[in-house]
Amino acid sequence: MTDYEAATAFLGEWGPFQQQVFFLLCLSTVPNGFTALAIVFLADTPSHRCLIPEHVNLTAAWRNSSIPLEVDNHSGALVPSKCSRYKLNDMRSFSETGLLPGVDVNLSNVPREGCLDGWEYDRSVYIATIVSEWDLVCDNRWKNPLTSSVFFCGVLTGSFISGQLSDRYGRKTVLVVTIAVQILFTFFEIFSQSWAVFCALYFVVGVGQISNYVAAFVLGAEIFGPSVRTIFSTAGVSLFFGAGYMLLPLFAFFIRDWRMLLLALTLLGFLCVPVWWYVPESPRWLLSQGRIEEAEAIVRAAAKRNKIEAPPVIFIPSQIELQPEKGTAHNICDLLRSPNIRWISVTLWLVWNTLTIAYFVLSLNTGNLHGDAYFNCFLSAVVEMPAYTLSWVLFRWCSRRLSLSLSLFMGGLFLLLMLLIPANLISLAITLEMAGKFAVTTAFAIVYAYSAELYPTVLRNTAVGACSMASRIGSIIAPYFIYLRSYSISLPYILVGSLTALSGLLSLLLPESYGMPLPETIAHMQRFPGCCQKTLYTVTQTEEEENTGETKSSGSPLNREQH
Repeated sequence: MTDYEAATAFLGEWGPFQQQVFFLLCLSTVPNGFTALAIVFLADTPSHRCLIPEHVNLTAAWRNSSIPLEVDNHSGALVPSKCSRYKLNDMRSFSETGLLPGVDVNLSNVPREGCLDGWEYDRSVYIATIVSEWDLVCDNRWKNPLTSSVFFCGVLTGSFISGQLSDRYGRKTVLVVTIAVQILFTFFEIFSQSWAVFCALYFVVGVGQISNYVAAFVLGAEIFGPSVRTIFSTAGVSLFFGAGYMLLPLFAFFIRDWRMLLLALTLLGFLCVPVWWYVPESPRWLLSQGRIEEAEAIVRAAAKRNKIEAPPVIFIPSQIELQPEKGTAHNICDLLRSPNIRWISVTLWLVWNTLTIAYFVLSLNTGNLHGDAYFNCFLSAVVEMPAYTLSWVLFRWCSRRLSLSLSLFMGGLFLLLMLLIPANLISLAITLEMAGKFAVTTAFAIVYAYSAELYPTVLRNTAVGACSMASRIGSIIAPYFIYLRSYSISLPYILVGSLTALSGLLSLLLPESYGMPLPETIAHMQRFPGCCQKTLYTVTQTEEEENTGETKSSGSPLNREQH
């Protein structure tokens, strides 16, 4: 096949065309950072207690004593019960006799009942959240983590379908459509009248959120040259995603009502509108579909934008490898069809899954940390910025495999070290948690770009989407890792830290892609497990059969040296 990067080298690496596409694709990920963690504030649980109706005839003393005190599981202090009250009929009887609570009447002998009249919420922090709107507390508190899980089920669905649609219909088409889906359904959420309706809409938002992110990521990876691709795939999209995450606590601080916060998110989505006019389809994808004239037109337009004269012929049709059969597209089943790609895929799926658990547990847990929830969320977002920068440095000059393994292992180690910190050293515990978040975020930025480099053009979007899809099992169950805090504060850190450290060791089995050209076909992929020694890669008979026609244009098997 014609070497795409050699054929388009005349464009240069960083002209006006690349700068325009780089900025717009990165800008399209800003709303994603806002959407992914918005549930931290949309579904935060304000302080609450059982409501004592105004019409109940109680003296001030008995009204103030109507809520029993219970021992808090975390602090050990006595706090008002959140889910029970003393029976109002008994309290009214005592009140009418003129007896005093705790003096004439032992309150421990008074029967209790649930919050039959609803709850009274502290409005000092939030005007309203979906928790206070629909009483997702006490017997209904299971709905709170389920809300996040429903969103991530949407992300799982989007990961499953968007990659295949993108490989079949084009990166840009899927990018634009899913951006529109995310904006529209976020707006529809504002008018939700029940928790069930909110969850249904939130599911669709999750579908759009991951779909446009993966499409933008792959589109940029295929348009840019090697050096720009590296910074785009690591620091570029990640820093803009982090910027969206940093905007979340700032918006939430000034907008304390969940419906208005969603409206702000909807308006933020309109930053993506220029993508339709100023970002082209991937020429690599067009070539893989045999649409040579369209690919050449885009490259010529890019040359004109960069004020460079294009050669008379850019792509030679006789040297373009098409998909195996005209009209037949690769699909997700190809990721498991042969042993080599199967083992690479399974290993990446396990690593992605663990990374997602760790990332979202640490991100969603900011509301449970000591101190101000807005500051903790902002701190968690700020920590990601140097992490994304470090991921670019590592990806630019270091081994992909070792960078991923080391950052994963260190992230797990920091979380396990938290178990050794005394309860009174709160600042040190938060510092270690943020260090773990830093390492996990670095690994997350690396694994996106690393996965894109391991898979071929004909399967790249499907493969990255499949990795993201597999990882959503982790994001779906991540809220329940946090729920384990009700049994033991240390339990989430033990589980997440151990899984993350083990995944760091597992990632050492992956092939090395540093310094290697992007594979164009399945036969070009490296061998599993990776090693530091160079071996000659020869296409197997099985792979030749699976990729019929891929070597016909050259007339000989594809041989290339691998790390």
